[in-house]
Amino acid sequence: MEMGLKNRVAIVAASSQGLGRATAEAFAAEGCRLAICARNQQALNAVAEKIRGEYKAEVLAEPFDVTDAGAVRDFVNAAVQKFGGIDICVTNAGGPPAKGFLATTIDEWKRAVDLNFMSAVYFTHAVIPHMQKKRWGRIITITSITTKQPVADLVYSNAVRAAVVGLVKSLANEFGKDGILVNNVGPGYTATDRLKELAHSRSVASGKTEKEIFEGWSADAPLKRLGDPRELADAIVWLASERASYITGQTILVDGGLYKGL
Repeated sequence: MEMGLKNRVAIVAASSQGLGRATAEAFAAEGCRLAICARNQQALNAVAEKIRGEYKAEVLAEPFDVTDAGAVRDFVNAAVQKFGGIDICVTNAGGPPAKGFLATTIDEWKRAVDLNFMSAVYFTHAVIPHMQKKRWGRIITITSITTKQPVADLVYSNAVRAAVVGLVKSLANEFGKDGILVNNVGPGYTATDRLKELAHSRSVASGKTEKEIFEGWSADAPLKRLGDPRELADAIVWLASERASYITGQTILVDGGLYKGL
């Protein structure tokens, strides 16, 4: 299927590993020019070199923390200067700690808001004016199944990621007239380093082995397996493409059927 993405400029945040990396590679495979970022410069540079070598894609790679509003703004401006504009922006950040409510702290709540909500605000605020100039844009936030179905011991994620959905709906309503589509994707249990951290935390708390934790997650989904990061990336590429030109303000779950609601 022709996606109509060749030579589009795509920003993918937190793309040195996991879901962000898979998404960056998927856009590169479609012929996009990429601006990628992460905190770890060595890991980010390795991804950039791999993408340049494998897909012959143009890549801007800059290390910074997505909770730094000024750094986000400077990164977007650098991408515009290099590529001439921004077409696609995928917001993404690492997940907050796995805890029950009474184990949380005020500082961690503030960090979760900065990391998982304000970072999306910073990116969208920076890219929308450039998309308005073209009267074309795609903004896609990566959150979690927790936006639809709270997960035990993930109270930070359950609360803060829901705010991102409110932002997505608001932006979709306000900027649809400018040709900008705004959607959210929510992964279920997907085989990433983040999930390994969560399995370790659950193992310590429950006394079960990490293998038993993974098996339980797999059994809970109708497909009886964990997701692959590329499966989420493919959904994001489709949402960014011309094939999804009448979809905005939505949350698309890529969860193997884990969500139990209607």
